[in-house]
Amino acid sequence: MTVFAGDGRHRVAVLVRDRVLSFELSIVHRIFGQARTAAGASLYEVVTCALVPGEKRTDADFPITVVHGSEALAEADTVVVPGSADDFDPHSGPLDPALTAALARIRPGGTRIASICTGSFVLAAAGLLTGRRATTHWRSSARFRERFPDVAFDVDVLYTDDDGVLTSAGAAAGIDLCLHMIRTDHGAAVANEVARGSVVPPHREGGQAQYVQRPMPEPGISSTGKARQWALANLHRPITLRELAAQESTSTRTFTRRFRDEVGTSPGRWLTQQRIERACALLECTDLSVDQVAAAAGFGTAGSMRLHLKAELGVSPSAYRATFRGP
Repeated sequence: MTVFAGDGRHRVAVLVRDRVLSFELSIVHRIFGQARTAAGASLYEVVTCALVPGEKRTDADFPITVVHGSEALAEADTVVVPGSADDFDPHSGPLDPALTAALARIRPGGTRIASICTGSFVLAAAGLLTGRRATTHWRSSARFRERFPDVAFDVDVLYTDDDGVLTSAGAAAGIDLCLHMIRTDHGAAVANEVARGSVVPPHREGGQAQYVQRPMPEPGISSTGKARQWALANLHRPITLRELAAQESTSTRTFTRRFRDEVGTSPGRWLTQQRIERACALLECTDLSVDQVAAAAGFGTAGSMRLHLKAELGVSPSAYRATFRGP
């Protein structure tokens, strides 16, 4: 039975299990389904599959009907495994070995494999995370470490990407992961447009903490939103921590603490990420020279921008432009 249309779109197969987390299943269809070319053509085709087609329970009060079996995995360019409500049962036994057999149908070497939330247990049980960096929902971190000591587990991130094998933390971190994959495939402009359509932040870096450990500031205490808005308007020039704190009429120490509480990272790291996003957008959508892009994004020199893009994206500005330049 034909699963994918064969029209050249990137093929995404979502492998669901019994009591699949319905929110995480919908993330994949919503985020990839919105990615389009400038002419409005869909960039991805997403299908849902299971070990055995038919009606499947979800974690909600409604079932879903899955038409495709695991044959979809053999044709996919990307395979995504969402979590299941059963994963959070501390007394649950080993995962169904049939899952490992199904994942073995994935084409070796050319297929990207990702999990959302506790879907990482499936990838780890299949040996796909051995020796790789991975994460999962923080509530399941201790059990994951115990069961899979050969995985380089990191509890303090939203998602990981280890050479085409990706994992994400719980729930909404799956949105960040899918946007990251779209950004990798088609550049920041497409990913940002998808994010705008879903009314979510276009980019939360994978290294951001899964959850805020300190309480949010109490009502009435100034946030850091005014400072961030000012920084984005002045991104073309050097910005100091003292200047940011001055926008909120507070000390640098207090500002830094509040910024970490509200944003999940340091002011300096956030600024660098904003400069990288600005540079990527300009490389994709303008004819500015690399030197001009570096100046407009606040890096000062092309050499500085080149170092930051290489560290963050693994490519030079020229290579990024050549890969993702739109029509």
